[in-house]
Amino acid sequence: MGTTADQPMAAEPMDQPADEWQADLLDLDAYLERIGHTGGLAPDAATLTALHRAHVATIPFENLALMLDRPVRTDLGSVQDKLVHQGRGGYCYEQNTLFGAVLQRLGFRLDRLLARVGSDQEPLRPRTHMVLSVEVGGRRMLADTGFGNGLLEPIPLEPDGPQQQGVWTYRTQGPDATGVRRFQELSGGEWQTRYRFTDEPQHAVDVVMSNHYTTTWPSSPFLQRPILIRREAGAGRELIGRQFSVVVPGRPTETIQLQDGAFLTALRDTYGLDLTPEEQTLLTARLTPPQ
Repeated sequence: MGTTADQPMAAEPMDQPADEWQADLLDLDAYLERIGHTGGLAPDAATLTALHRAHVATIPFENLALMLDRPVRTDLGSVQDKLVHQGRGGYCYEQNTLFGAVLQRLGFRLDRLLARVGSDQEPLRPRTHMVLSVEVGGRRMLADTGFGNGLLEPIPLEPDGPQQQGVWTYRTQGPDATGVRRFQELSGGEWQTRYRFTDEPQHAVDVVMSNHYTTTWPSSPFLQRPILIRREAGAGRELIGRQFSVVVPGRPTETIQLQDGAFLTALRDTYGLDLTPEEQTLLTARLTPPQ
């Protein structure tokens, strides 16, 4: 049936079909045990915040699968096996695919979105970052467990002023005249855009395509060196190649270069990753020689 002027087209629902994101495959009990959440599970703001904080604190941002010549898949079964059952971490497509399935299972309404990483001064990049728009308490919230050096907990999607999270300060801006929103962080006394996105809902196949680009494009940063990030309320700990940095806003960044042994110790003690001896050998062989 066609749409007439007095018969407006209904808006698309926020939640995607369950079979598209495979939320029925989620082992919710195993996920909750993985992140150590024992609190409430009602689809409300308190639950969303608690789960987001626990997820970010527990499951590290990392790209070691690519450094170990292993594929990165975004179907929930593969993501859950890696991040929950194997105790590994992952990057945005994996992290937010898992977190989105958890929220969907608990009854939250949400959209999966794709964003362009980079500041407003940089050349335009493709949409290679996945985020979540979650409806709760009559508001839409930006949730993102997969940016690494990003949110500890969700913030309002509509601009609502600076949002303080520990030593970090964030805000959203927009949408502008073209429908683009910006996620920004206060850095050095100035607001820096970390990524840009629109409200257009994405599908699982869109995430598959973006992930394929990220894992195969020769210049993809995730193919160049190990990248591990853990952001906490008081500091960020970043391991890029051999360079380990402790980042605190307003302070000089402390950076040291790690030898093989210290690198592997950091994987275990800072990021909670226990690699097999074979994985350790392969990974250290991929590192550039220490200087």
